[in-house]
Amino acid sequence: MNKDIIKALEILNAGGIILYPTDTIWGIGCDATNKEAVAKIYELKKRADSKSMLVLMDNINSLDRYMEEVPEMAYDLVELSEKPITIIYPGAKNIASNLIAEDGTLGIRVTSEKFSAELIRRFRKPIVSTSANISGEPSPQNFSEISEEIKNGVDFIVEYRQEETNNPAPSSIIKLGVGGEIQILRK
Repeated sequence: MNKDIIKALEILNAGGIILYPTDTIWGIGCDATNKEAVAKIYELKKRADSKSMLVLMDNINSLDRYMEEVPEMAYDLVELSEKPITIIYPGAKNIASNLIAEDGTLGIRVTSEKFSAELIRRFRKPIVSTSANISGEPSPQNFSEISEEIKNGVDFIVEYRQEETNNPAPSSIIKLGVGGEIQILRK
């Protein structure tokens, strides 16, 4: 795993994109603060950049660096959730502008998965995490289902966890409003 992390860090620091395991499905990732790297992912996925992608962080305490204001309930939601949870927050900042939705929101998931959490901790910045598929196609449930087009389009493929064949569940998605409103988008 350490060899994969060292190489992934090299690619992320150079503005490249990686294919890596997360706490849900395999993801395509890059430096979430690098607008050009983010654009490469949109191009690879053939996805309109008006459709935002989510960001992974390793620690809930990093949220205030990337959000204007973090609703207090967000901390409880992340800490008490028994499965991965993506929260869409209002007021994104210090992040690549092409990741922020038109309404100023950004989806963030705090990962506890061993590889992605360690990679983000060492990188010291959030990483984009979007499903490893062409937009509109089904999301691959494990590494063996990822298309050659995606594999050939990234700068580095992590070897760690490639052999797994489980079908992980997607994260829950909750949107928090500036006035404390909660909207459940996916259970």
